Amino acid sequence: MIDATPETATTSLAVPRTARTRRTANRTEKPLTLLYLATLVIGIAVWWIIAVVSDNPLAPTPIAVVQSFWEGLLDGSLLLNTVASVQRVVTGFLLGVIVAVPAGFIMGWYRWGRGLLEPWVQFFRTVPPLALIPLVIVFLGIGEPAKIFVIFLASFLSCVLATFQGVRNVDSTLVNAARVLGASDGTIFLRVVVPASLPFIFVGTRVALGAAWATVVASELIAAAFGLGRMMQAASQFLDTPRIVVGIILIGALGFAMDRALLFAENKLTAWQEVRK
Repeated sequence: MIDATPETATTSLAVPRTARTRRTANRTEKPLTLLYLATLVIGIAVWWIIAVVSDNPLAPTPIAVVQSFWEGLLDGSLLLNTVASVQRVVTGFLLGVIVAVPAGFIMGWYRWGRGLLEPWVQFFRTVPPLALIPLVIVFLGIGEPAKIFVIFLASFLSCVLATFQGVRNVDSTLVNAARVLGASDGTIFLRVVVPASLPFIFVGTRVALGAAWATVVASELIAAAFGLGRMMQAASQFLDTPRIVVGIILIGALGFAMDRALLFAENKLTAWQEVRK
């Protein structure tokens, strides 16, 4: 007769439960991928139908957009403009996040930091970064620093509040328990506050990434020689709507890919967090 001790029973149930969890996760991921593909096909079909039945001769069809994309690849202009925009977005986004995360921690952890920084953050958060372009041109000129600064500001303001809210939402029970166990303030901050704030920080970085891509087009209107925004502006002057759509698709696709990369990093660094599938 088999001795079914509690430990044996727990072990025997844990393996099938883990296997069932993995199978459930796989079944969840596959339909989601199929839905992504299905909505993409449906979107292209609807776009094609609207372009065909439209009375506007400037309405581009998917074939015309593909042809414009291929022409841009062949003459090298599309790659040049894409690289210029990606460099500006990545530089401004990284600078914004690098400054926003420490600022958010200071605001959330120290009362004096909140008192000194929060009024300025809230003030500039209500001012669109694009409204500062004339002032930016006066102080920074029309070169790359001006474009990157506008993107930096949009990224910073989108990320700093999420980080601040993450620190403020840390469960006080965890902090008090760490203090009872003799942890210093530095240890509590590094081992409790930072991990608990990571989900909020990643939400802030994803919002900041969207703000960076939303701002890059306007920033490239500041006398930019290259960039997707500049390419779209030049195409609009010649009513080249397929090239404009190519720019829109590239911005959306690049932003989506970078967002998926951030989501992948979030899943790896916050694997302890239970999320709804």
